[in-house]
Amino acid sequence: MSRKVIVTGATRGIGRELVKQLCELGFTVFATGRDAQKLAELKADTGCVGEVCDLSNSSAVVELYETARAALGQVDVLVNNAGFNPGKDSIVEVTAEQMDASYAVNFRACFLLAREALKDMGERQSGHIVNVVSTVAKTSIVDYSAYCSMKHALQGFTQCLIKEAQRVNVKVTGVYPGGTDTEFRVADRPDYMRADSAAQMIVHCLNVPDDLTIHDLTYRPMVETNF
Repeated sequence: MSRKVIVTGATRGIGRELVKQLCELGFTVFATGRDAQKLAELKADTGCVGEVCDLSNSSAVVELYETARAALGQVDVLVNNAGFNPGKDSIVEVTAEQMDASYAVNFRACFLLAREALKDMGERQSGHIVNVVSTVAKTSIVDYSAYCSMKHALQGFTQCLIKEAQRVNVKVTGVYPGGTDTEFRVADRPDYMRADSAAQMIVHCLNVPDDLTIHDLTYRPMVETNF
């Protein structure tokens, strides 16, 4: 039977490639992102369903899960992929507005969606939650304090989620991709991982045997040395 998947941050980069790969493999996908035009193109290209959502709005995030569950019939997998860097600034230049925006999307939205998924999946004693974190959660980077702080928070939450979800037989995976050549970056980085390669590793996490789970998967481009 086809597994039903929610993918956030699906209109660009890793998320977009993940939706394409999952649909090709027979998964039924509910995709969401901020760009209405790109989401419409993705739906036309892949046959996925979905809708635009502003993940900085906490009420909209909770409503999104219910909308996706109604559209899919059941949510077997949640992939919390959405994220953004509010700016490459020194700590002394970071504004409260930047911190609030980073918190809302990079952490709170993931927390709320995972909470809703755990309640839903826990009742069935089945499901899989994947949080796409970042290798910045395993290091520190100058001028990335707002983004880096929230990814460290997401890593901590994911570790707690792993243990709580285990009690109700729900799998949890924290995925830590390194530098990826996507629109997330201002400059092209052809020496970094391709988005489709990074997405393929997430697919791998979803297709492991039933009797095991991957808790923590870190992968980087061969050129990266900031670890």
